[in-house]
Amino acid sequence: MKNKTDIYQTVTKTIIEALENGLKGKLEMPWHGVSVLPQNAKTENNYNGINVPLLWAYQIKKEYQSGIWATYKQWQDLGAQVKKGEKGTPIVFWKALDIEPSDGNEEAQIRMFAKHSTVFNVAQVEGYEAAKMEFEPNDIQAIAAADHLLDSSSIKIRYVENSAYYSVVGDYINLPRPEFFKDTNGSTATENFYSTAFHECVHATGAKHRLNRGMKHKYASKNYAFEELIAELGAAMLCSSTGVIAVPREDHALYIQNWLKALKDDKKFIFAASSHAQKAADYLHSFTKED
Repeated sequence: MKNKTDIYQTVTKTIIEALENGLKGKLEMPWHGVSVLPQNAKTENNYNGINVPLLWAYQIKKEYQSGIWATYKQWQDLGAQVKKGEKGTPIVFWKALDIEPSDGNEEAQIRMFAKHSTVFNVAQVEGYEAAKMEFEPNDIQAIAAADHLLDSSSIKIRYVENSAYYSVVGDYINLPRPEFFKDTNGSTATENFYSTAFHECVHATGAKHRLNRGMKHKYASKNYAFEELIAELGAAMLCSSTGVIAVPREDHALYIQNWLKALKDDKKFIFAASSHAQKAADYLHSFTKED
């Protein structure tokens, strides 16, 4: 077996090649019960454009478990009521307006004007019962080396909310319960569970009392995107070095590709992120006992 450093280099090289060659795949949430895109409760349509990162940002900031939103009136139409004192989230929508021509020979023009609206998350309302989630629970196959790494890290992992994140304030990782993970295109439920757990573990290594990367980044900022690159590269490295996957998966590259776009496709960032990811992976491995 190659040593860990060789694995890390192989992972980075493979992902860079995938990015340079272009990817045609589509990201899919690896566990049940969460919509990848924010959704309107009344119309059941997904929000689009600038409203996607905008609502994601508020959902992450407020730690809302669901990406379901609606206006005050829409919640009323659904028989629900926004809780007293709750503040809404501003979104943008476009409205078409016909402009009459100044010259009779010209055709009428249609111009789009940005309008503002305010929406509230389902967590901010009362009297609304979402449709019960139906799914076939999966039995996650235990992988000894991966479990050993997670157990040895001393990073607290809890399974309370149906979302995955690292809490800087509480210094803990939250994950959906293992049975909530599902098979996605090219990945098993087991691979998705460990990959997600490792992603959040790499985030946790950035804490001040660990590798001190500085974790308080504004969502969608350059530093936030850079930290996400580190976490996803680190997850791919840890998956490879613990036997979760034999080769880097395409969805690792897909995730990183999205953040590279936010960084204006500056490929140099992936090399810098790779260095930090290797330090994080080495740090986590340092707690395991060598055979």
